[in-house]
Amino acid sequence: MPVTFAIRGRARGALAPSVQRRLRRRGARMAAAAALAEGTPAFDVGLVLTDDDEIHALNRAWRKKDRPTDVLAFAMREGEGGALHPGALGDVVISVETAARQKRRRRLEDEIFFLWSHGLCHLLGYDHRTDAEEAEMNARMATLRAEGARRGRVRPA
Repeated sequence: MPVTFAIRGRARGALAPSVQRRLRRRGARMAAAAALAEGTPAFDVGLVLTDDDEIHALNRAWRKKDRPTDVLAFAMREGEGGALHPGALGDVVISVETAARQKRRRRLEDEIFFLWSHGLCHLLGYDHRTDAEEAEMNARMATLRAEGARRGRVRPA
């Protein structure tokens, strides 16, 4: 499964190697399950864990919002030429620092996994502009997270 995983900036020291391995495994399973659900053998997708400085710069440059955010999704299947490479989904960028601040009672690993499912759903074309869209997206996120956490053969999700 072609999931590219990168950790940059201050996020490097924030996650133990065992947590990084679990996030890679679970993230790859989610992407594989999404690909199977769409009848595609695999998706090319990137997951970047970074710090507030980098995500703030990306948020300012691409969304004109001058503040850090928790997750950004850069879809490759949108806009002109989006259909040229249907297996190339894009990249999800998550600020580990923002995730740590907003995690509430969850472990940081679980918050990142939640944000990864959120970003992946955006790459798949989901949005949450209305209550109905949000309910549909949340259901898909939950299905993807459940498959990502499972063991055994990957099933479509």
